[in-house]
Amino acid sequence: MTLRRRLMLWVGFAVAVVACASAPRPKPAEQLYFAMEVSQSGRVIARPKLLGEAGKVVRAERRQPGADQADYQLVLDPATSGGGYRIKLDLALPDGQGHSELALLHGEQRRVELGLHPGDLEVSLMVMRVDSPEFRALMDIAQRSEHVPNSI
Repeated sequence: MTLRRRLMLWVGFAVAVVACASAPRPKPAEQLYFAMEVSQSGRVIARPKLLGEAGKVVRAERRQPGADQADYQLVLDPATSGGGYRIKLDLALPDGQGHSELALLHGEQRRVELGLHPGDLEVSLMVMRVDSPEFRALMDIAQRSEHVPNSI
């Protein structure tokens, strides 16, 4: 092999190494915390707290032991959108179901009606980045309240 050919191979190898090293790496999915409250006819029936990731569907179901039918089935489909999140929400109950799409900012809470009649089925949803000062503060408050004895 000639010196020129060897030099060309080394240059090609070096270019390939630099190209691979400088290629943008995919950003890891943003981990999210969802706090919800589900009300039916003015009565709170569920308060799920869920962890998920932007770009991945989150499914939750509550079922009493031995029950054939779930008390509720919940599907959240979160996606990043600008500085916030676009969330598709589907909720199924034994006697009805609802769908909504929301745009929320980090830490924002919004209440939406999913039923046909006002007040039938309402969901309050708050979304927060797990790796944020606000989330850590919320978890600190929750942990401190667990250690406070009940008093009247």
